[in-house]
Parts: sequence; structure tokens; C-alpha cells
Amino acid sequence: MTMPIYLDYGATTPLDPAVSDAMAPWGVAGFGNPHSAHLWGYQAKAAVEVARAEVAATVGAAPETIAFTSGATEAVNWALKGLLTAPGQTRRRIVTLATEHSCVLETAQYLEAIGAQLTVLPVRGDGLVDIGDLTRALGEDVAVVSAMLVNNEIGVVQDIAAIAAAAHKVGAVMHCDAAQGFGKLAIDVDAMGIDLMSLTAHKIYGPKGVGALYRRPFTRLTPLLHGGGQEDGRSGTLPTALIVGLGAAARIARERMAADRDHAIALRDRMLARLAVPVRINGDRDARWPGNLNLSFPGLGRPILPHLAGIAASSGSACSELAGRPSHVLAALGLPDAEARGSLRLGFGRFTTAAEIAAAADIVNTAVAGLTREAAA
Repeated sequence: MTMPIYLDYGATTPLDPAVSDAMAPWGVAGFGNPHSAHLWGYQAKAAVEVARAEVAATVGAAPETIAFTSGATEAVNWALKGLLTAPGQTRRRIVTLATEHSCVLETAQYLEAIGAQLTVLPVRGDGLVDIGDLTRALGEDVAVVSAMLVNNEIGVVQDIAAIAAAAHKVGAVMHCDAAQGFGKLAIDVDAMGIDLMSLTAHKIYGPKGVGALYRRPFTRLTPLLHGGGQEDGRSGTLPTALIVGLGAAARIARERMAADRDHAIALRDRMLARLAVPVRINGDRDARWPGNLNLSFPGLGRPILPHLAGIAASSGSACSELAGRPSHVLAALGLPDAEARGSLRLGFGRFTTAAEIAAAADIVNTAVAGLTREAAA
């Protein structure tokens, strides 16, 4: 069986062999509980702390501000629920963007259902929020502003420093969902004004099932998981192998950041040059992660994915694909439902080759040309 060309790096990335090698000793021989007071526990604890330092270095933070989670979704839930329910919290409003990941929007909607207020701001047609609109929406009742660094569907990069500055002017906390930007873009939590940040491993060639929450010191959060009190309030025995994998993936991503970006730019440019059918890039062309191309095909008006048997790609986030929902991100950009359902998200990265991009472009060209002929017949 011939495997399709994998172009769904936005959904998840392959595990880097070097990450797998780093994890290997911590599954069998290094089985100790990192919270145990004996040799096996001390060894596991030391490995966890190395990983914590690697994650912290990748975002310009101190190691003690990093708490490990099961992934970015848990980190988002902990950040938003923990902040809104913290003792002494008197602010009740959450401000976020219409193009945020469902884990942010649905967590905010849950908090709204139990008494918080929610403001969801629109974005411009390029996918970026207007800072003036944001500033006008803020007030001293706002507890948190939550904005994604790199959009998971269209790849646009929000100006987090400007958003954070606006939030801080009214005394609000800045939360950033950096699942798609961590390890790809240079992040400095102090320079960018980030107070809470959600991270994951599996978007940067690490394992699934592990992530982290950065928390600025003195930011009070109610624990999401109660129990043993590990991870400064996030209870549960730490999965040493997964955490080591996250740390290794962070280190490799930090070391390869410029090379990975240059590679993604070259692949993107090759794809666009090879496409011989009319396309529209959804989202700002320049303010975006180059490993994401979200395309619409003007006049097609029908889904293209079923006709791309040789490519593993998507039309939006893996979450919305599974639920059969049209992309709320593309709807927020003003795309009609038919065009949104006919969009194509191509994600490529470290292990994608130029030959694969050329072959994928040819597959897209053939499929679009065939569907256009059918529509005209």
C-alpha cells in the first residue's frame, strides 16, 4: 500500500527520532516515580528538571514557572478556570478572539455558563485582531485576555505583545495559547508581556499526551486537578518519559528554529509556484507561520479533500474535522460556508521533502481541474 504524502503538520508532527531516543531509557529501566525519595525517584526527578529547564529556556522563562500537564488543552483549562475561580478574584470578564482554538472558546463558554462574562472579538479579513477594537472592548472588569500566538488553522501570528500591553493597561492577565507557536517562533514571556501560556509537545516533533503551563510568579490559580499537589497545584504522578520527550523536543526546536523556518519557507514557496489553479491564501500572507498554507479555490464551491487520495491533509482543525463542523476560523474571516468546507489546510515541516511538495501540488492541480470540469459540464 502506498502511503499518502503527510501534509497535516498542523494536526500533529512526526516524532523526531532523537526525541524517541531521549525517551527510551525512561520507560523500563528508569521507571521510578519522580516524587519518590529513593534512587529511582531521584533519577527520574533529575530528568524531569532537565526537561523543565529546556522548556523554560525555549520561552525565556525561569524553570520554576513551568508546570507540566497532559497537553495544551489541560493547560488552557487550568489557566482560565484557575484564574476565574481563584480566591479573591473579583473580575469576571474574559476577552478572547473568534478564531481561537475550541479549547479556549469552550472553556470560556463554560465559565460564562457559571457566572463569568464573555466577550468574543471579531478579527479582520486577514485573521488578525484590530488592536483598536481590542482596546475599546477592555475595562477594569476584565480578568483575562486570551489570544493565540499562531492560529492552528490559518497560521497567522497575532501581535501578542500589543495585545498584552492593552490587557495590562486595565489590570488584566494575558493568556496565550502557544501550542502552534512554541518551538517555531522566538518567544520571550517577559518581552511579550505573557502571564499565562499553554504549550504542547506534539506540535514540535515530541510525544502526544504532555504539555505545560507557564505561569508568571504570583499569578494565583485554583488547581484544576486536586490530589497530591504535584506541579505546584497540578496533581498527578508525572510521566517521566513523556516529559523528557517534551524537553528534548524543545531543545531541538530551539537549536533548529532558524533552519526549520527557512525549510518551511522554501516548501511554501515551492508549493505556491507549482500550483497551476486559482487559489486564495486564507489569512495574512506575511504575518504567519510559513509551514501553514490554508487555501481556498475560488469558484469550486465543494469539498476537495475527498478527491486528494494521495495527500494526508485537512480542511481545518482536527477537532472540527472529527465533529464534522465547518471551520469557525474561516467563518470569522468572512468565508461563505461552502467555500470554507472546500478549503484545504496544508501543513509541512522538518521531515517534508521538496519532492513531496511537488507531487502534492500536482495532485491538487489534477483534482481542482477535474472538479472544475465537472461543475462546468
